[in-house]
Amino acid sequence: MSEEKIGRIVKVSGPLVVAENMTGAKMYDVVRVSDKHLVGEIIELVGDTASIQVYEETGGLGPGEPVYLVNMPLSVELGPGLLTSIYDGIQRPLDIIVDKTGDFITRGVTADPLPKDKKWDFVPKVEEGQKVTSGDIIGTVQETVIIEHRIPVPPGISGMVEKIESGEHTIEDIICVIKDDEGKEHKLKMYHRWPARTGRPYKKKYLPEMPLLTGQRPIDTFFPVGKGGTACVPGPFGSGKTVIQHQLAKWADADVIIYVGCGERGNEMTDVLNEFPELKDPKTGEPLMLRTVLIANTSNMPVAAREASVYTGITIAEYFRDMGYSVALMADSTSRWAEAMREISGRLEEMPGEEGYPAYLGRRIAEFYERAGWVENMGTETTTGALTVIGAVSPPGGDLADPVVQATLRVVRVFWSLEAELAYQRHYPAISWINSYSLYGKVFDDFYRKNYPEFPANRDKAMAILQTEAELSEIVKLVGAEALDPSDRLTLEAARSIREDYLQQDAFHEVDTYCSAKKQDMMLKAILEFEEEARKALERGAPFDKIESHPIREEIARVKYVEEKEALKRIDSIIERLPKAMTELVPEEVGTST
Repeated sequence: MSEEKIGRIVKVSGPLVVAENMTGAKMYDVVRVSDKHLVGEIIELVGDTASIQVYEETGGLGPGEPVYLVNMPLSVELGPGLLTSIYDGIQRPLDIIVDKTGDFITRGVTADPLPKDKKWDFVPKVEEGQKVTSGDIIGTVQETVIIEHRIPVPPGISGMVEKIESGEHTIEDIICVIKDDEGKEHKLKMYHRWPARTGRPYKKKYLPEMPLLTGQRPIDTFFPVGKGGTACVPGPFGSGKTVIQHQLAKWADADVIIYVGCGERGNEMTDVLNEFPELKDPKTGEPLMLRTVLIANTSNMPVAAREASVYTGITIAEYFRDMGYSVALMADSTSRWAEAMREISGRLEEMPGEEGYPAYLGRRIAEFYERAGWVENMGTETTTGALTVIGAVSPPGGDLADPVVQATLRVVRVFWSLEAELAYQRHYPAISWINSYSLYGKVFDDFYRKNYPEFPANRDKAMAILQTEAELSEIVKLVGAEALDPSDRLTLEAARSIREDYLQQDAFHEVDTYCSAKKQDMMLKAILEFEEEARKALERGAPFDKIESHPIREEIARVKYVEEKEALKRIDSIIERLPKAMTELVPEEVGTST
């Protein structure tokens, strides 16, 4: 990238630098600040004076130092080599930088986002003389054993293929030459750059029709998110937001995972970096890192880079979506991003909005989530791709009236409300089944009826039991459960079984950490079959205390810790034995008379 010296610093205010003599600069252009060449981005222009947010530590900078214009916006390099990478917020590869500078990033250090010397085996998918348009796949590279990297014609280019090269090439080699209708030649490499703040184009966006199965029972059963949907995970400190994000990143039914640690604690990102190479993909048995890109912008990194990390992550996600893949992006957490916006806005002396956040907070959050979707991709052939965005929100004190939470809830379709009370009870994931919601719930009923016919009805019945328990809980607090009639006590026991044996899920248990849709279907069926058979026995005179303490309940509770194949056998056995087990509790004279 060529640099042109044009301006000089007149003011430094934390991550905000003001420079004059910036004639010719454009909004959101990248600049290099001082002779240390710190990366910055222009966020305000007044005459020839530019306000620049610097993505690196500005300590030691002073007035009079130069500013260099790069003549391009903040952009992301897109091509082979993205998967398995660990980047900072402005797409610098941390694994390469650590070899250069050690454990802490030295100011002004640069490294190529993609390996420029590695050779890839390029397999053409078009022929010379063939007409292509933006989005058409001109060839493929087997990036990892799981993911085939499909090289697209970059947006804005179309024409006739004049030349295409097969075989081993670096990403800097010209692999294809396209001549457009005006006779201009476009020399394509295996990678291209795309402005991070600009959404990549597509033909059409659809309403999600398929659930993104996560292997997490509370989510998949009651509050599913669609492939191409949006979800929000707000909750107070210690309620398990980060663990849920980690679980979704590990087990979600997506082809590619983009995990953005935006302002998170360094030790939490360290856990991710240490765990992912060791984890096995449940679908392929290969390491999960082979289909993952990690973006780490920890809380001790410069605050302005938090905003860049979010845009870098979603641009990479859109790129894989354009290949026809289902992509899931986890942003943890958008509150830190909003706090960075608030700090920069304050230093710009903009008029503050609610709680000091900038007036454009809602627009920025909406623009981010609106880049999600199940879309028809650009190109001659009809292909679709999905980008699901799941953002954690960390409101102060768990206050759901926080402006970041409210702005997020206005645009997302799924709300997983984490409750401190559940977390204190060690009920994880601490997702409230009363306050959470999913606007996709009934949309996916056709999918479930086709694959698991009884599941929609069982799901609705289970939720009705939990809601009834919530209504009875006030009475129980006043007079105790023993004062209720046996039928209501059975409802409370069924609700307890749903809560403890089904909704509680141990993220750190080698088996219970992931639960397939089939196992979920059968587990829920077993619990509801118990409730149904127990109610029949109760009506025929069976003592409630014997129903409550029956050993078969323990069998149901232990199933979640058993490998799926064996668990399904046990559930079938439990369901088969339930009618007889409950009938045996009915007093003999009653059983004889009936």
